[in-house]
Amino acid sequence: MNDKTDPIEPAAPISAANATMEPVVQPPAASTTVKGGGVMRSSAIFSGMTLLSRLAGFARDVVISAALGASAGPAADAYNTALNFPNLFRRIFAEGAFAAAFVPAYAKTLKTEGEAAADQVATDALAAVAAVTVVLTILAQLTMPWLMTVINIGFLDDPARFKLAVVLTQITMPYLPCMAIASLLSGVLNARGRFIVSGAYPILLNLIMLAAVVPAQGGQVGAAYAASWGVAVAGVAQAGLCWWAARKAGANIRLSMPRLTPAVKAIIITAVPAAIGNSATQINVFISGNLSSFVAGGRTWLATADRLYQLPLGLVGVAIGIALLPRLSAAVASEDRGQQQASMDEATVLSMALTLPATGALMAMPYFLIDALFTRGAFLQVDAVNTAQALFQFGWGVPAFVLIRILAPAFFARGDTRSPMAFALVSVAVNAALAIALFHLGMGVSGIAAAVSAAAWTNALLLGATLWRRGHYRPSASAMSRLLRIGVASLGLAVVVGAASWARPLLQAPVQTVMEALGSGHGAKEIALLLVVAAGGLTYVLLAFLTRAITVAEVKGMIRRAR
Repeated sequence: MNDKTDPIEPAAPISAANATMEPVVQPPAASTTVKGGGVMRSSAIFSGMTLLSRLAGFARDVVISAALGASAGPAADAYNTALNFPNLFRRIFAEGAFAAAFVPAYAKTLKTEGEAAADQVATDALAAVAAVTVVLTILAQLTMPWLMTVINIGFLDDPARFKLAVVLTQITMPYLPCMAIASLLSGVLNARGRFIVSGAYPILLNLIMLAAVVPAQGGQVGAAYAASWGVAVAGVAQAGLCWWAARKAGANIRLSMPRLTPAVKAIIITAVPAAIGNSATQINVFISGNLSSFVAGGRTWLATADRLYQLPLGLVGVAIGIALLPRLSAAVASEDRGQQQASMDEATVLSMALTLPATGALMAMPYFLIDALFTRGAFLQVDAVNTAQALFQFGWGVPAFVLIRILAPAFFARGDTRSPMAFALVSVAVNAALAIALFHLGMGVSGIAAAVSAAAWTNALLLGATLWRRGHYRPSASAMSRLLRIGVASLGLAVVVGAASWARPLLQAPVQTVMEALGSGHGAKEIALLLVVAAGGLTYVLLAFLTRAITVAEVKGMIRRAR
């Protein structure tokens, strides 16, 4: 499941909610152009760009949720379907198997054969992926009425929702080839050590969609049309920006007819195992989408919850995973086991230091978060309640989603794509079985979210156990001790924000009084949420220092390396 961006990712189980169109920056393979500085410093670049994108995405989501609602009308579910369908293929062609196979091939050619040879590989790969995704887009648009009867069985009982979903999905499908092109060019930039544009281009989607929705006329349906057209326009803009940046970085990539060159064949062969794994995860999307389509607003509840739990995944898991792969690949190539251990320990501890407190907040105050952020306009209280239930279930899966991003590079750095593929298939089976069972046992949409989290933990545990068994990675005693202390600090945060959520009426009343005295009857719940989040964050920081999960020396070191 993957916002938010709004972004779920190839190695993790995903749900029908994962339709935020938030692209994932492609990892750079080890090359001479990628500068050193450790996992922390490299991740900061990605996290900074991702944070800007997520903030813009959050503003977009708040506006769109207020305009479309969730269960009150067909627009929201149709819109989320329109985002989700091209997302299925994007995970394979734009940010999945093909891109993951292309980036190391390009970086290796760049290092061993020079720029001209590498750019020819990129030119041929670009032609191939563009041709395939354009054909897929045309076929999908022509057959969309029939496809919709398969991917959203529940919509058949609501002709208005069905028809709107068909038309909106036809509008958004051209985003697929645009994003495939942008993602490949982003990989070129990363291999050349240029991270700013590749991390920032997702922001264009959010800004363009906001510009399309804010002035939209025609109520909920009009806003849904505007948002969908915004997606199509944003795809062209993102591809254009990445093309310009790649050319400016010195990459001589050209437009050409597709050719099945030896380099393209090698990329395809390398991509096949991951493609199978990625395609298998789409079974989860199919099942989750069909189950949620039977509940009015179900798709939208999942999508809204997804946007919040994807935030730590996008800011932490993706960024650290991207920074880890080139450093770990170099350590494996040089057989430097000390560096391998240090890289994995640093990535694991850092990721959990940023993820576990987020998990505590998502599980301790899910309704407070959703109600304060999204309940306005056409997004009703009943929508907030159901979304909060899904968010709670996603919350306990967040550490697993991030760990997958940290553990999978340990396989990729050794050229092993088969093991992660096999584990992804196992997690798919877990997800599918649990989603169907929990949905029909009365949990409804929140049962789908619980199944996604359970499948993610299955995947993460299989990855971790295999690395342990093979002797490739076992957390050091120091790392385990730090993780325990981080857990204690995160638990303290959860207790504080959970108590504040329980006492919310008492906390919000004085804020409301102040706002009314200032002449505004709005904003009290948002300000109360900010105060509670600040209190929870302060509690975590204090406990982290008291338990020595974080030390002053380490903070100084981080600042020094960042400079």
